[in-house]
Amino acid sequence: MTEPLATPHRIVVAAHPKMPEAVAEAAAISAYFKERELESVDGTFDDTALRKRVREGEFDLMVAIGGDGTMLRASHLCAPCGLPILGINTGRLGFLIQVDQKEWQAAFDGLLKGEFWIERRMMVRVEHTRAGETLGTWHALNEAVVSRGPSVRPVRLSANVDGHLLANYVADGIIAATPTGSTAYALAAGGPILPPELRNILIIPIAPHLSVERAVVLSEGTSVSIKLIGGDAVLSVDGQIPIGLAEGDVTDVRASDYLARFVRFGDPGYFYRNLTAHMNQNPSVGFPR
Repeated sequence: MTEPLATPHRIVVAAHPKMPEAVAEAAAISAYFKERELESVDGTFDDTALRKRVREGEFDLMVAIGGDGTMLRASHLCAPCGLPILGINTGRLGFLIQVDQKEWQAAFDGLLKGEFWIERRMMVRVEHTRAGETLGTWHALNEAVVSRGPSVRPVRLSANVDGHLLANYVADGIIAATPTGSTAYALAAGGPILPPELRNILIIPIAPHLSVERAVVLSEGTSVSIKLIGGDAVLSVDGQIPIGLAEGDVTDVRASDYLARFVRFGDPGYFYRNLTAHMNQNPSVGFPR
């Protein structure tokens, strides 16, 4: 899904706090905008004051500098206030990022000429309940994962779709992913790749034992509830710190009211070109480009 957007004039540039190179790049990018008489501030995602200003709606564009993890952090912060994100890749993979570090000036020149579009991506709302009481709620761009904890033993889980049993699993866990998340943990677990414009939830078992092995793509608007029947399990949302689960706990995953908005250049076919480039290498383990 795409939407039009006016050329931005109030820009926040946020860097991964543990990447000195990204922090330095943020200062250079902010200076680029100021030279063109635009409002611009820079900082890191650990800057509490900066995050507060974003939530209060002071900006009309965020430039996020880092890798895919940085884009997840940016989405969590920006989606509730509808702030578009333009990613600059200083990480390794960059599935979510279209502009590499050495290309940002050319990209920004096009941005200021209005040569861009906004891509909207589905997020999911994740709710953790125990005995009917809500213990936590999150909004995720990639996935929610219910998986075994420190124990090497599989866990017993049931998955219900719109209140009806889909399957019982004995497995290392279950991934409930968005189309964006289909190229993340879900891909490593053997799931299919979904185009980012879809609004479907993808269910993938992790190392199932004598259970349903196939991934299931749910229809748009469908929700899934994952119940821990037995075993030592945790919940992790978009790779954040795992939360311990008790037997009987339920993780409900459904489409969020929030959307992640990404600034894109060129035609929508960028996704497949980006995908092909990444599938032909694995920079995480040092394969040559």
